[in-house]
Amino acid sequence: MDSKNWEQIKSQSKLGQFVQGTVEFHAPFGVFLTIDEPLVKGLIKIPDFLDEGEMTEAMYPEIGTTLGAVVVGYNESNCREIYLSARPSVLHKALVPLSFPTLAV
Repeated sequence: MDSKNWEQIKSQSKLGQFVQGTVEFHAPFGVFLTIDEPLVKGLIKIPDFLDEGEMTEAMYPEIGTTLGAVVVGYNESNCREIYLSARPSVLHKALVPLSFPTLAV
């Protein structure tokens, strides 16, 4: 993939953006998702599933399951992976924007 296409993909999948994907396969270090871009996979690393505790293989989502996650980075070395997080705290922050009412003085 050339750098122009990679930059376009990054502009479509911005940091902090919520995305959905389908679990394609499991690896010892995480779970790969098929996302909208056919040449790029989403990767949720093991530490990016839980806020607390340890993720075990028995807790991996089943292949074919649709998951929501937040874009947290990019694999610049091969331009084929978007790093995702499915931590509840990260999902909450992305899906529930904070707004404060203006106080009248």
